Amino acid sequence: MEQIFRNKVALITGGARGIGRAIAKKLAANGADIAVVYYNSSDAAAELIKEVAEMGRKAIALQANVADESSVKAMQQEFLQHFPHVDFIVSNAASGVLKPALAMSTKHFRWCMETNALALHHLVRAFYEQLRDGGRVLALSSLGASRAIPNYSFIGASKAALEALVRSLSLELALKNVSVNTISAGVVDTDALKYFPNREQLLDEHQSRSLVSRTLLPDDVADAAYLLCLPEANMIRGQTIVVDAGYSIIA
Repeated sequence: MEQIFRNKVALITGGARGIGRAIAKKLAANGADIAVVYYNSSDAAAELIKEVAEMGRKAIALQANVADESSVKAMQQEFLQHFPHVDFIVSNAASGVLKPALAMSTKHFRWCMETNALALHHLVRAFYEQLRDGGRVLALSSLGASRAIPNYSFIGASKAALEALVRSLSLELALKNVSVNTISAGVVDTDALKYFPNREQLLDEHQSRSLVSRTLLPDDVADAAYLLCLPEANMIRGQTIVVDAGYSIIA
C-alpha cells in the first residue's frame, strides 16, 4: 500500500475505541505516525499502540481529560517529547447525559459543552504552533446537531456548537494553511451506542431509511477522515461532511 501520509503525525482524541480507533488505524495504514489520546481506556489504548507498531509506524498513548485545558496542555508537553510537529488533529472524544432536556441541570450542560465542543478549542490552542502547513483539523459531530433526537438535547446542542466553532476556526487557521472540517456521523454501531436504551431501534431505523442495506460502521467514518486528510481535499474548508448512508436526506 502506498504510504501517502509518510512523515505525517496524527493526534486522535478518544482514539482507543470506536470511531477514533478506526481513524487511527486507517491513517496509520497509510503511513502516519499516531498519538492516541484516551481518558480511561488505557488497556484499549495499549492494544491499539501495539497494532499500529506492527504496521511499522511510531505510536504513543497519552492520557488526558480534553475538557480540562490544563490537562490538554500537560498532554501536549508529553506529546512534544515524542514528536516535533502534528499534521492531523482529530477531535473525537465525546461524552454526555441521555435525559430529557427538562430533566437536565447546568452541570449536565457544562459537561456536554466542555467535553464535546470546548475540547476542540483547547486542542487547537495547545497545538497551534506545532500544526504544520497543509495540516488538517477534524471534529466529530452527529446528526443530533441539527435534528431533534429524544434524550439527546444537551449533547445535540454541544455538537451544534462544535460545528459553529469549526467554521470560525477554519477562518482563523487558514492563515497557517490548515483546513478545519466536521464529520457528522449517523447511527454507528459502536460500544458507545450500548448506552442508548433504544440501541436496537436506532440501528434498525437507520438501516431501514438509509440508501445502503447494512449497518454504518466505524470504518465508514474513518474513510471520510482519510479523504479529508488527503492533499486533494485542501479546498474543503469549514464544512460538515455527513456520513450516514443517505439517512438524513429521506423525509
